[in-house]
Amino acid sequence: MSAKINKKYFGIIFIILSAFCFALMNVFVRLSGDIPTIQKSFFRNFVALVFAFAVLKKNHIPLGWKKGNLKFHIIRATCGTLGILCNFYAVDHIPISDASMLNKLSPFFALIFSFVFLRERVNFIQILLVAAAFIGSLFIIKPTFIGVELLPAVLGFIGGMAAGAAYTAVRYLGQKGEKGPFIVFFFSSFSCISVLPYIIFEFKPMSFIQVVFLLCAGLAAAGGQFSITAAYCYSPAKEISVYDYSQVIFAAILGIIIFQQIPDAYSIIGYAVIIASAVLMFLYGRFNCHSTN
Repeated sequence: MSAKINKKYFGIIFIILSAFCFALMNVFVRLSGDIPTIQKSFFRNFVALVFAFAVLKKNHIPLGWKKGNLKFHIIRATCGTLGILCNFYAVDHIPISDASMLNKLSPFFALIFSFVFLRERVNFIQILLVAAAFIGSLFIIKPTFIGVELLPAVLGFIGGMAAGAAYTAVRYLGQKGEKGPFIVFFFSSFSCISVLPYIIFEFKPMSFIQVVFLLCAGLAAAGGQFSITAAYCYSPAKEISVYDYSQVIFAAILGIIIFQQIPDAYSIIGYAVIIASAVLMFLYGRFNCHSTN
């Protein structure tokens, strides 16, 4: 039982780290300015590809998937690519807090997909706490969500759904023995190749500072990708998905520091609801572990 608890702690740490990295990624994506969304996604995934390849070589992990896992690698890569494109488009066209909130629908969908496809048990209390965290996120963006453009909002919603499906596939692949670095490598390779025709024929020239911002976005994304892959390999979505909402808090902090965006009363209420949900989920998980020990 202690090994199970340790895995859960690792899962929580990695998912919070990934939340910070992805919040940082969104900031750099926004700072990079007027560049096509597909071009931004290529840079983000190319940096992750280089890092993943280096990790594979350093740890002598073979470049190949385990038997029967190819279908789930493709599902993960397809949904992940769609999620990135939709999220980047939302980040470019609506406030970062709005885009972050829509992307944070992913843990909610991951919980649903894990229940439907992986048959992971979910009880009422866990559903209630994840729903509470989701409502807390709505408090954060409610004042600025009114009047937002429809297309970016819809694409942000689709991006959150696609990311939830991708993380469910990551969980499955982790259970089937796939190494995290190879999952990231396959996904990054797939994403780069899928948008390569656009990059070749529609590439938009960039300034030096735009290149720097996109490279920083790629570095942050690589850190987030490795962290969240590790998180869902260590622990099931029902135990750790609520902690992914911390990205909204990180986004608000970075917004204050970089864009001088001061949270209002609604946002503060949202932070409190999210933190309370995360603490209650953690305490509930510990109580279950001790009661079954």
